[in-house]
Amino acid sequence: MNKNAIKKFAIDARNKLIASVTDKAGMLGITPDNCSEAVTKGADFEVYKTAAGTEVTLNKKQCEQRRKLVDQIHARGFEAVVEEVAYTWFNRICAIRFMEVNDYMYPVRVRVLSSEKEGKNEPDVVTIAPDIDWDFTDKEKEEIIDAKMNNRLDDLFRMLFMKQCNLLHEVLPGLFEETEDYTEMLLNISFTNEDDVIRMLVDGIDEKDFNITTVDEDGKAAGQVEIIGWLYQYYNTEPKNKAFAKKAKITKEEVPAVTQLFTPDWIVRYMVENSLGRMWVEGHPDNELKSKWKYYLDEAKQEESVQQELDKIKEEYATLKPEDIKLIDPCMGSGHILVYAFDVFMQIYENAGWSQRDAAQSIIQNNIYGLDIDDRAAQLSYFAVLMKARQYDRRILTRGIEPNVYAVQESNGINRGQLKYFGAGLTDAEKDSAVSQMEGLLNTLNDAKEYGSLLNMEDYDWELLEKFVENTDTESQISFDTYGLDETAEQLKRFIRIGRMMAQKYEVVVTNPPYAGTSNLSARVNDFVKKNYPDSKADLFAVFIERCGEMLKKNGYQAMITQHSWMFLSSYEKLRIKLQKISIVNMAHLGARAFEEIAGEVVQTSSFILSKKNIRKFRGVYSRLVDANNQSAKEELFLSEKKKYVVNQDNFNKIPGNPITYWASEKILKAFSTGVPLSQMAIARNGVKTGDNQTFVRMWQEINYTTFCTNASDCHEAIKSGLKWFPYNKGGESRRWYGNNDYVVDWQYGGKRLFGQAKIDKRNVQDYPDEMKFTPSCTWSLINTGTPTFRFKEHNISDIAGMSFYQAAESNLYLLGLCNSPVANAILKLIAPTINYQAGDIGRIPVLLNYSFFEQINKIVKELIELSIADWDSFESSWDFKRHPLVSAISKNRALFDDMEDIDLAECYTCWENECNERFNQLKANEEELNRIFIDIYGLQDELTPEVEDKDVTVRKADLQRDIKSLISYAVGCMFGRYSLNEEGLVLAGQPFESHFFEASAPVCGTGFAGAPGASVLIGEFYYKTDEGVKKCTYNPDKDNIIPICDEEYFSDDIVSRFCEWVKVVYGEKSLETNLDFIAKALGNKGNTSREVIRNYFLNDFFKDHCNTYSVTGSGKRPIYWLFDSGKQNGFKALIYMHRYDADTVGRVRTDYLHRAQKYVETAMQSAQYTIDNATSASEKSKATKAVARYTKQLAEMKIYDEAIAHVANQRIEIDLDDGVKVNYAKFQGVEVSQEGKKALKVDLLAKI
Repeated sequence: MNKNAIKKFAIDARNKLIASVTDKAGMLGITPDNCSEAVTKGADFEVYKTAAGTEVTLNKKQCEQRRKLVDQIHARGFEAVVEEVAYTWFNRICAIRFMEVNDYMYPVRVRVLSSEKEGKNEPDVVTIAPDIDWDFTDKEKEEIIDAKMNNRLDDLFRMLFMKQCNLLHEVLPGLFEETEDYTEMLLNISFTNEDDVIRMLVDGIDEKDFNITTVDEDGKAAGQVEIIGWLYQYYNTEPKNKAFAKKAKITKEEVPAVTQLFTPDWIVRYMVENSLGRMWVEGHPDNELKSKWKYYLDEAKQEESVQQELDKIKEEYATLKPEDIKLIDPCMGSGHILVYAFDVFMQIYENAGWSQRDAAQSIIQNNIYGLDIDDRAAQLSYFAVLMKARQYDRRILTRGIEPNVYAVQESNGINRGQLKYFGAGLTDAEKDSAVSQMEGLLNTLNDAKEYGSLLNMEDYDWELLEKFVENTDTESQISFDTYGLDETAEQLKRFIRIGRMMAQKYEVVVTNPPYAGTSNLSARVNDFVKKNYPDSKADLFAVFIERCGEMLKKNGYQAMITQHSWMFLSSYEKLRIKLQKISIVNMAHLGARAFEEIAGEVVQTSSFILSKKNIRKFRGVYSRLVDANNQSAKEELFLSEKKKYVVNQDNFNKIPGNPITYWASEKILKAFSTGVPLSQMAIARNGVKTGDNQTFVRMWQEINYTTFCTNASDCHEAIKSGLKWFPYNKGGESRRWYGNNDYVVDWQYGGKRLFGQAKIDKRNVQDYPDEMKFTPSCTWSLINTGTPTFRFKEHNISDIAGMSFYQAAESNLYLLGLCNSPVANAILKLIAPTINYQAGDIGRIPVLLNYSFFEQINKIVKELIELSIADWDSFESSWDFKRHPLVSAISKNRALFDDMEDIDLAECYTCWENECNERFNQLKANEEELNRIFIDIYGLQDELTPEVEDKDVTVRKADLQRDIKSLISYAVGCMFGRYSLNEEGLVLAGQPFESHFFEASAPVCGTGFAGAPGASVLIGEFYYKTDEGVKKCTYNPDKDNIIPICDEEYFSDDIVSRFCEWVKVVYGEKSLETNLDFIAKALGNKGNTSREVIRNYFLNDFFKDHCNTYSVTGSGKRPIYWLFDSGKQNGFKALIYMHRYDADTVGRVRTDYLHRAQKYVETAMQSAQYTIDNATSASEKSKATKAVARYTKQLAEMKIYDEAIAHVANQRIEIDLDDGVKVNYAKFQGVEVSQEGKKALKVDLLAKI
């Protein structure tokens, strides 16, 4: 099945139909903004002005249809009505396509949308008409002949299509309602237009995908349910995306699209075979029948007492006849589960001796029930069930049997005043009772689309209500009040059918419920679930676990697929306790990627079978499929039975929180009974919630470093410092032992602004005890898609996502070591096998304190932290970064470098590589030793291994390209004075340039500040200030904070020249060219020489790499070096350092660099033009011609850029580092430049981030 083709058709068809319906409405004078009044009215006609300004005349019938359409738009809105009409025709068109492919058309088997003749576009119905046995009237025959004579084939096709729909109303009224309504007026289809829905369907989707005789590579039927289900899911793609994108509460109209998820076929079979199939074969043993069910799991061997109780229940099952078993899917969607249940019921009936024809009728009437909140879904389920019945009974469509599948309807619009006209023939007592019960039914169904089948319906006297609605008494009371009484009667009959289905109990409930956090739904739904389902209120899937249990008879079976979080999260603990009172028969624990349409870890599922019987020590069968990476791999693993566990569900009570940890070993279970919960040794919790991270949180590199406190040990020290910014733990990437020190928070004066102004700002904030702040802690990330990793922290505040445990005293290192061991990982997979690790989950880890190993463990963990610190601080993303490792390698390995003028950078890299490897290997060895100790302490030698894979070691190995790029970044930092070759760590990060550096402007003497006695200070040299006096800079920082990047060396402070000078200073003049070649080769950019390669790197890639370095996942890019960039032609580029920006910087960029660059380019262009005019060599002329073309584009680009930069320069914009990169960067973007005769052009001064 080509799902890409199906998806494309469904999405395109929806958009096409909506556009077509909107256009047709406009032709009736109806637009999204207005429903126009008639321009002229006659006895049998009305004239309306169309959206295009023309006039249209409608006959009496059309006028009535238009009035109904307008009434619907006034009641529900234009968009909702158009969407309804579009999907109604979508469903009908797809249904007809399915029927014609399978030769199911009624009353005559003729193709309506296509032709049986390959390559023929004209549908057979158009070709054959009027010679079709459709009981055409004389008028219809004349219209057909006239259309053919005048070649109006699309008009003819539309007429015949409508005729077919009306004929199908006789046998499929639930899908093909009478088209004598406004939907007929809004249909516009064509078979001659290749871009129309009909041709898109016929040509775009392979016919075999609709054919029920088609089988896939596994021999399964691939038609019918698959195609209907995928069409429904893909039709909802854009409404689903739109609902999620708006970031607001999900409305009842959006819930179907948002929660639609087509259940994999093998999961449907697993659920139905192990519930419905199980109930039958347990009462009517038949191995031959059972062998047809590929996904059936045999019951586990039970203790004798358990087996005796089970045998009694099986005796009850033995009394059941096929027609006694009622199955419902209360969230039926497109009917996938119901259709497969039909097949299993058919096998059961045949097993009991029924004919297929009689069985098909009985199954529809007695066995299969379905509910949904979506009318579209109900239409498709209705169609799917009848088409399945049609496979077994060719005349089923003409028998007038209606499937018991409905969309839940709301009673809000019912005219309750008309109830008094019903109940003719009933006694007064019966009528009073019926009215009272009907009022109760209508009250329950008020706003029913909000709740769907969650509504708990009272079991009314349904037969009395049916009699009540059947007969009316209006003969003596005909009045305005009785208008529309027949319509009210039909509505009441439908409410009775729906209510009866909701109230009755079932032997089997099978469903894939909606997955939707209730906090994202309406206030009504929230209030409803909190009141009625407090133990499962967090998500609709969990609420449905409870609701489906309520719909079940005693000893009935409940089969579901849901998200697996109910098995583990503390918020569902009470639900798990409830479920312990019934039996988990078996489970297919799927984990992530069970649905091929959903990638990633977000939707992790489990499919399971529950039996409404309470038998202690019942042993269930559990198939663990979480490690298989896709849908088909999970199916194969299930069938292999390799990961099958048989477990007494009473074991689940042995672990705090009662998680469904079926795979827990006896030794791990013993640890829970003998160990001490971590929560008794430390306080595990989350931290601060600012309510506005954009205002209060920054990456540390953005801020003025002079306002940053990195070493506060407690709140008193932090407050006393008077500083604004403090380290902020927000979790971060997977990293053990130390690191992820990326963020800072505004906690000045104890968070005075953060918390003190929360009420004024209407922010929802959260705090945690002051005595935990800044103290040593162990932290982990709330969200982990792999193995959770724990790190040591101190001197910081934690965020709500920066989970930590505190106050572990002397056990801190021991607990950190345990948490990073495979022992803790195995335990966490039991108690929290989701992607979220809450504080409560970590607090439940059982700790076995072994004092024999206590000191050894602490020593190893301390070494691991030190190794991780050394790795973290080797990169400039650390605030404790001192010097680039390819520079510090020189001082660390003096013996290798005897000539400081001839230092080989390649040798420095080798030293760094060796250092990284040594650290990596040492950390890995320490981790494995630590793992061995904890595995021994917990006695898990037979279950776990101490080995650590290289990919799980979270310190970095050397990487030539990455490390050379970071060396270049460090060099640029030295150019701007952020770093210095003479000093370790940050130098300038918010301080004025003159506070640390000065340029000697006159020959003065002194070793102290300028003017002090001492040696002569040369003019033009840079000096830096120290406590011991001024000292000459080894490498001069850039004075004006502007470094140009040009495609040619126009400036003396050109970035490539400055970089080459830096390399010469650091590694010596003798090795300069060798080292530049080494750098160029590592970069891998284009260029004929090393300097060209390096220049191309600065022009094309440096800023992108810089943005990636100064970014953290989820927070975006925060560059501290800003790139002034005229555009794609590389006319002008220049870097500045944001921490040295002042109000005159933009002006200096313009006058000192941009204007000079323009002159340089003009001169270069004149030179190239001279070459063109005077050169004799063709190659020289060609080269010069290309240069002139390039220079021309650059000058045009720079001209526009100059106008924009002039506008900003005149504003003398100030920035505040505390506002962060995003706020400050935006001040220089989107500058409007006027263009003569054109719309103003928006120009960004800085490269986009």
